[in-house]
Amino acid sequence: MQVNAVRQARSDAVAAARQARAEYRAGAVRPTAGVAPGMTQANMIALPRDWAWDFLLYAQRNPKPCPVLDVIEAGAHHTVLAEGADVRTDIPLYRVWRNGRLVEEVQDATALWVEHPDLVTFLIGCSFTFETPLQEAGIEVRHIADGSNVPMYRTSRQCRPAGRLHGEMVVSMRPIPAHRVADAVSISARFPSVHGAPVHVGDPAALGIADIARPDFGDPVRIEPGEVPVFWACGVTPQAAVMASGVPFAVTHAPGYMFITDVPDSSYHV
Repeated sequence: MQVNAVRQARSDAVAAARQARAEYRAGAVRPTAGVAPGMTQANMIALPRDWAWDFLLYAQRNPKPCPVLDVIEAGAHHTVLAEGADVRTDIPLYRVWRNGRLVEEVQDATALWVEHPDLVTFLIGCSFTFETPLQEAGIEVRHIADGSNVPMYRTSRQCRPAGRLHGEMVVSMRPIPAHRVADAVSISARFPSVHGAPVHVGDPAALGIADIARPDFGDPVRIEPGEVPVFWACGVTPQAAVMASGVPFAVTHAPGYMFITDVPDSSYHV
């Protein structure tokens, strides 16, 4: 009976992921934190074939913020991580970049694959993946509790350059009660393919963050007395590289609006 219950839970989680993708394909727009709990979420960046090798090398040299989960062939738009999914339509909100500048946000990116039929797509691990284990351990994830987007910040930490790409690390932040910080570090460290353990605990200024109440992406969240800001490497880091490097063209997810896969979080637990 227990085996059947586990199978049913897994089936229900996959169904929730597919339902969420269907809703986004139909036009729903909302941050994906807390959606389809237990299923892995991913960051996305698509670049012309001419830039794909540079980015693959950039990710290999910076695995903490850019852990690659899948690389989709040039021009293709399906991934082994989600049956029947389409990365052009199944993310709630996309960003379009030209010459390193954000020019628009769209809900359907199909036309961009027509404009650039050689796009190579990278799906990158997301810290949303270990939020369910944090919650199961009794650690509140503030942006989920408050129904907001996770706060993300550009930092003074430079990534290792690769080819034409360079830029700073982006981090996400979650306030954690001081007595649970060690638990949060231990839990997230078991998921190295989705950023793993935090890169910093405590003083935001040590990361070059001037005002924690003003994130560069996402929404500010309240930090209660006795809580410590904890920072994890973030899959928005490739967007910082696009800006810093003046990449001629790229399509990314909007920060906090992720691609939800059919892969359970437990697959990335070590």
